[in-house]
Amino acid sequence: MAEQKKVLGVYGPGSNHWVGDGFPVRNLFPSNGLEAEVNPFLMLDYAGPNVFKPSGKTPGVGQHPHRGFETVTIAYQGSVEHRDSAGNSGVIYPGDVQWMTAASGVVHEEMHEKEFARKGGTFEMVQLWVNLPKAVKMSKPRYQAITKEQIPVVEFGTGGYARVIAGEFNGVKGPALTFTPVNLFDVVLKAGEKVEIPLPEGHNASIVLRKGDVSIDGAHSLMGEARIATLSPSGSGVVVEAKEDSTLLVLSGEPIQEPVASYGPFVMNTREELVQAVEDYKAGKMGQLA
Repeated sequence: MAEQKKVLGVYGPGSNHWVGDGFPVRNLFPSNGLEAEVNPFLMLDYAGPNVFKPSGKTPGVGQHPHRGFETVTIAYQGSVEHRDSAGNSGVIYPGDVQWMTAASGVVHEEMHEKEFARKGGTFEMVQLWVNLPKAVKMSKPRYQAITKEQIPVVEFGTGGYARVIAGEFNGVKGPALTFTPVNLFDVVLKAGEKVEIPLPEGHNASIVLRKGDVSIDGAHSLMGEARIATLSPSGSGVVVEAKEDSTLLVLSGEPIQEPVASYGPFVMNTREELVQAVEDYKAGKMGQLA
């Protein structure tokens, strides 16, 4: 067996808050101090699971800008309607993924889908922010609407499986286009299952537990809800064993070795670029929604 990645630390959410009136989130980084360990990822919010009552109004997050990175939204329960200033719009349903590359800048809104808001129900999603290297931060925005049907599934043979959203799992490639090497796997494990998850040497990697109880490398326990274990760049895989039925999100990426300057919805390399981003947004250069 190849050398395994080592667990560097286990963390809970650093903050619990609402984003708009539609997303009650537990933030798994950077609010708990994780930055270098998760590079090239910038932020991870776990929204829900939360029951919304039927409503005549549509909760969500109104118009806001982004520049310099990508937002990745994975829907587990409930549905979200998206539209942006680049002319993209659509609904993501359970199992779907929205991969929005803000790059030079977009203004967008994310609202509960109208029918879901009307009927109410359980809402559960993850939003992940992925940094972009300097060379493409100011490139044209891109939007990938990835449906559940487009995401290949690797079966473990004992009931569990991995959905390959981005990157590669045992030769199976995910549909998401990425600017730097990134793996994103949605993993479901049944009680008693033990699997080796391939993760490239040199990648920063993390295992996010949505819910359940697993041991990593036979030594470290990850249990409960909304927990994250960070893994060493060295090593080319990790062994995970489920003590009970568990749902995980596994992410890895090649670190982007560049300075990071961030201000709210803008992530650039220098303070001057942030000032420019604010000026461009105020001047309407990131577009607007009608």
